[in-house]
Amino acid sequence: MVFQGSSAAISHTGKVRSNNQDSGYAGSNLFVVADGMGGHAGGDVASSIAIGRLTELDQPFRTPSEAEHAIRDALADTAAELIDTVARRPELAGMGTTVSALVMVDDYAVIGHIGDSRIYLYRDDTLTQITADHTFVQRLVDSGRITPEEARYHPRRSVLMRVLGDMDPDPEVDSFIMPTQDGDRWLLCSDGLSGVVDDTHTAKTLALGMPPARTADALLKQALDGGAPDNVTVVLVDVGGQHPVFIGTPTIVGSASNPSGVVVPAARPGRSNWLHHARQVANEPTHFEPAAEFLEELIEEDRRRARRRRLGWLAALLVVLAAIGLGLWAGYNWTQTRYYVGADDNSVVIYRGIQQSIGPISLSTVYEDTNIVLADLSEFDRETVEATISARSLSDAELIVDRLRPAEEGSG
Repeated sequence: MVFQGSSAAISHTGKVRSNNQDSGYAGSNLFVVADGMGGHAGGDVASSIAIGRLTELDQPFRTPSEAEHAIRDALADTAAELIDTVARRPELAGMGTTVSALVMVDDYAVIGHIGDSRIYLYRDDTLTQITADHTFVQRLVDSGRITPEEARYHPRRSVLMRVLGDMDPDPEVDSFIMPTQDGDRWLLCSDGLSGVVDDTHTAKTLALGMPPARTADALLKQALDGGAPDNVTVVLVDVGGQHPVFIGTPTIVGSASNPSGVVVPAARPGRSNWLHHARQVANEPTHFEPAAEFLEELIEEDRRRARRRRLGWLAALLVVLAAIGLGLWAGYNWTQTRYYVGADDNSVVIYRGIQQSIGPISLSTVYEDTNIVLADLSEFDRETVEATISARSLSDAELIVDRLRPAEEGSG
């Protein structure tokens, strides 16, 4: 059955890149985003090859399982074509591409994914990331070594662990089937969007309920306002909706939309200004797929960074504890310059310190027992002493005691 819904696709070079290595496709049943890597020409070629291969899947499938097998076969064929292309054109060695593909089959979404482009589902006012990034930093997040927020700014955020490239004829692809329903909004995007616009702002834009084309424009504008250091590609798919399209005209965007052999002039890099500072969040300068020995170096480097971070936190904690200890010590020393007159059992006593306590710790001690018996005082003086009498100094406390001393005792 042909998908019943509406969709839109848009792609932009961004404000820093000189050319667009992304490609996107929105058809009748198939929706794809591919983010190329491998230099000025290689990324263009790789993402275009991926789109060209996958467009063969834009057809009704009998079952979701059949579509899933077709996606996996198409991605394997793409890898083989990339290898053949590099064999014919050695100057393209090292090229590759991410792919996030969605095929609609009846009430199911069939997903194929490799790399760090993403597929999101917006349903019931909640945005959920459906695909997992195949990146070095995502592996660190999964192991609990860094947080998702730290991953956005990690110096190795560009390192891909899995990608369709010219080295692996049997790529490891994620594929799965999910039920979908009327009202669902599926968002496919390159990291040029997800690396700049966070999920909170993306969800707010999707919640506005604008048609797919206007929503895609709004998301692109947010990426550009954020500096757009990478190419930005957005494919938005609404299931059902107010104006479902039963047979959509395919839309191809990005490098795959350029006719073969036509040279596209490089875009002029945009400038960031004080209103729209170019946040260096998205991959820069490009994706990178490491060799095994380099990956070990990255892991060891991350261990060193983790150790330095732990030492930094420990040093900061020690400084804070030292400051607290110094403050407590200084505070306690100050209390020992204070005096007051009070009662201890049956006599009048001069205390050093203040009348408060910190838990079980009293901040005062007996300085002098005056041997004045409480019973010898007037009722008023006795109640006053039992309530304690503050003194400005030791001499002031001694004067208070002298005033309290019975006349006979004082004259004797």
